[in-house]
Amino acid sequence: MKAILKSIPVLLAVFISANVMAQDTKPASPKASATGKIKDATITINYSSPSVKGRKIWGGLEAYDKVWRAGANEATTFQTDKDIKVEGKTLPAGTYSFFLIPKENGVWTAIFNKEAKQWGAFKYQEAQDQLRVNVKTKALSTTQERLEYKITGKGFSMDWDKISVPISIK
Repeated sequence: MKAILKSIPVLLAVFISANVMAQDTKPASPKASATGKIKDATITINYSSPSVKGRKIWGGLEAYDKVWRAGANEATTFQTDKDIKVEGKTLPAGTYSFFLIPKENGVWTAIFNKEAKQWGAFKYQEAQDQLRVNVKTKALSTTQERLEYKITGKGFSMDWDKISVPISIK
């Protein structure tokens, strides 16, 4: 009985410590969004934003020539309330999962897939693609630590590490 009574404070301390640590934990890749207008279309991009954390991103953490969810956790989603032209090709109004295929040569493939709710790219099916376009990346002068999407009047970009992937929209 004494052993049980002595172990109660220890168990209580362990439980309280674990509970406090769980409450202070911030996600490694927090959810983020970007919303903006391009002409008369409202664009919203929802994504999870990982950090570089000193890692080799392109050709390391994210392989070349492989479909990537363009963020972390769930696949990034791209929503437009009007039909738009992406790199000169029509994308109907709707919500899409957004993927990228990084390529070492700097010409990446941007993919708008009809299956909007996906975890990562694990069940990605090319047959569900609404639109694919090739885009030329740009080098960033400084490291973009946290992945970020930016919407401008001419399109949007995904910036992370030392790469920007600009995509034009009309």
